[in-house]
Order: sequence, then C-alpha cells, then structure tokens
Amino acid sequence: MSGTLYLVATPIGNLGDFSMRAVETLKSVDFIAAEDTRVSVKLLNHFAIKQPMVSYHEHNHVSAGQSILERLLAGESCALVTDAGTPAVSDPGEDLVRLCAENGVEVLSIPGCCAAVNALAVSGLPTGRFTFEGFLTVNKKSRREHLDSLKNEERTMLFHEAPHKLKTTLEDLLSAFGPERRIALCRELTKLHETTLRCTLGEAVDYYAENAPKGEYVLVVAGAEKQQETVVTLEDAVAQVLSLKEQGYRLKDAAKEVAEHTGLSKNELYAAALET
Repeated sequence: MSGTLYLVATPIGNLGDFSMRAVETLKSVDFIAAEDTRVSVKLLNHFAIKQPMVSYHEHNHVSAGQSILERLLAGESCALVTDAGTPAVSDPGEDLVRLCAENGVEVLSIPGCCAAVNALAVSGLPTGRFTFEGFLTVNKKSRREHLDSLKNEERTMLFHEAPHKLKTTLEDLLSAFGPERRIALCRELTKLHETTLRCTLGEAVDYYAENAPKGEYVLVVAGAEKQQETVVTLEDAVAQVLSLKEQGYRLKDAAKEVAEHTGLSKNELYAAALET
C-alpha cells in the first residue's frame, strides 16, 4: 500500500500562523521534501521537528519528484513544504501532485497561509471572482502579451512581485490598464512592517518614484469595468437588413445575417423589412 503526500502550508512571516495540525503532520511523516532545506530547518528547529529532509525545488523537481514518488509507492509518507505559503500553488509542487495523482498516491492538503488570499481579503477590491497571475515573466514580449490578454478581464487580478522589480511592473500595469485603475499594494504580509497601500496605478507609480520599495509584494488590481451591451433597436436592425439587400444580399439572407449579430428574430426582421 502506498504512502501519503501531505501538502503543508508554512508561515509567510509570522510563526504564530503555523497550526498544531501542521506541526503534528511534520512530526509524523517519514520524511519532508523542502524547497530550501536551509530555510525549512529553521522552522523545524523552532517546533522541535527532527524528521529527515530532501530537497525538492524548481531546478531538480523532475529527478527529485521521481525519487519521492518511488518512496511514496513503497509505503513511506512525505510532507511537502515551501519556504513560505501553500505548496503546489504557482510552485513546482504541482508536478509532484500530478505524479501522485497519476500513480494512485493519496494527496492531502494541510491548510494554512496563502499570501494571495490574504492580500485579496484586505485589498478593499471585489473578492467574489478573481484570477491569480503570479509573477510576470521578465521577457518583455511575453509580459506585454500577458498583460494585453488581461485588458478586458473583469475579475480582480493578483500578482506577486519582488521589490527590485516593482517599479517596472507598476509602469507596465499602468500602460496596460491606465492610470485610473485601482490597485492595492500589500507588502510584508503577516510581518512586523505589514502595510497595504490602496490607490490608483497612476498614484502608485508616482509614490514609488519617491519611495524605494521594500519587502515582498502582492499586487491586487481591480478588474475592468463591465462592458455595457449595445442594445440594437428593431428599426436600426431593419436598416442594416436593407443596407445588405442594397449590397446584393437576398432579403432572407440579409435578415439572417443581422439576426445573428443582434439576437433579434430573423422572421421578425424579414417581415419588418418587407413592410418598409
């Protein structure tokens, strides 16, 4: 019988956020797979956890994932942790979860901190529907294409960003969405100097032109305003039908074409056009 992979969320800044269940899980597994063992050992030492660790990160996830899977299939249990936050979300842990799913290994999530959700909650922006975009690529063409694809996105958008890239990212967001779009810049969440700046993109660019960014950020950007649907009256639609007829369309074909674009009844358009 195969073992279980536990996805254990770790604190993003405040050790008090680590749950008793998470501690008990780490103490009970056969081994722990960590993004950076040097970071995780500090957490383990704080809670007197002595389980052995293996390394699992972006640069070794293919080979390390296979090794971890083999141990799970042999009946061992493993806890996957990242340096901070929830494993497998915008993280190479998703590949390990996929491997487990494909091989019938049970995966359980031990919930805890998630910076994106924390930022969304305090942003003051709509939270009912949102899209997580993670870190933007440094490739200028891909970044521009990514932001272009979001210009009409109506859901609230969440991005992660490092302090040394923040100014460039804000300028790119302003270029894509305009200076009046609302944004909440959530910095150092759960830590001593946690702050949330709520403003427009234009104001954010101006602010950080005068103030150096410090700490890790989650950027919560308002979605686009819902586009107002243009209501086409029957009179306007009939005029379109007659215009197509003058261009050589048969009346029935013209009515069908206009009906497809306006949502009006083809038969109603045809009848109204005959009476005109």
